[in-house]
Amino acid sequence: MRSVVTGSLAYDYIMNFPGDFKDHILEEKAHTLTVSFLLDSLRWSRGGVAGNIAYSLALLGERPLVFATVGGDFEEYREWMESKGIDASGIVEIEDDFTASAFINTDQANNQIVAFYPGAMAQAKELSIEELGLSSDDLVIISPTDPEAMTGYAEECRSLGVPFLFDPGKQTPQLEGEQILAGLEGASVFIGNDYELGMMSRKTGKSEEELIASAPLTVVTRGDEG
Repeated sequence: MRSVVTGSLAYDYIMNFPGDFKDHILEEKAHTLTVSFLLDSLRWSRGGVAGNIAYSLALLGERPLVFATVGGDFEEYREWMESKGIDASGIVEIEDDFTASAFINTDQANNQIVAFYPGAMAQAKELSIEELGLSSDDLVIISPTDPEAMTGYAEECRSLGVPFLFDPGKQTPQLEGEQILAGLEGASVFIGNDYELGMMSRKTGKSEEELIASAPLTVVTRGDEG
């Protein structure tokens, strides 16, 4: 069985603000917000949902194929992935753009202000699962990336008879109800956390119980409740 991981590949810039955001934001001036936070730490890391999933699978002894789009600044990340046992041959480079980047600022109360630049990830919808020559013995993992790409991959998997896992994750707010239902149709596995499940319920008009029952195997994570 081949495991194909679709989703985002990104660089993460993780910053820590030692105070509270709320102490520096004037509610009555929020419509003309101009604020600067002095940080006490900055950490750069290789990220993206597809990268994280593929790395975890490699740790379990698998050699997953990553299928995604990246920018012209990706070469070091590609070499690192290959060194960890990940098949990066399905990664397409868009030379005139940057790899997706997330800028995450967290205060001491664990509130976050996040800016995300999709960059080359926006071209993921141009890729086609069909070119991979998959069969019913393989598995495609559909994780957060360009929304059109996510629904397109699901449609292709259904057409080809390839089992797939649908994990909308942090793209849930950007997905329309119809796109969520399209991703769930025919999915072998459905994954989400309790907040995402509630949001999907509101967007689709389906109850959480109906969403959970939409796939043969559904995993819902609930923080410290398991």
